[in-house]
Amino acid sequence: MAVKITDTCINCGACIDECPVEAIVDDSDNPTGEEIYYVYPDKCVECVDYADCPLCAEACPTEGCIVWDECKDGQPCHPNRGEAGEPVMDAC
Repeated sequence: MAVKITDTCINCGACIDECPVEAIVDDSDNPTGEEIYYVYPDKCVECVDYADCPLCAEACPTEGCIVWDECKDGQPCHPNRGEAGEPVMDAC
């Protein structure tokens, strides 16, 4: 499971401080080389057991910037999650 940060990211850093499992890195540590923040899908827990909605999406000032990624087998997925690519806050 995971959420994904899109290319509308303004690199403000609001999401990094909110992630309870430190799954988000800034643009300088993005393994894809893109100049946006990045969520490690193998670390992201969609804030299951931490909050009602992913905290990164609640903190993000850019509407629709954080979207649902594919739900992975063997990992817990948020019970209210939308389809892959849909903004997280639309489901929360």
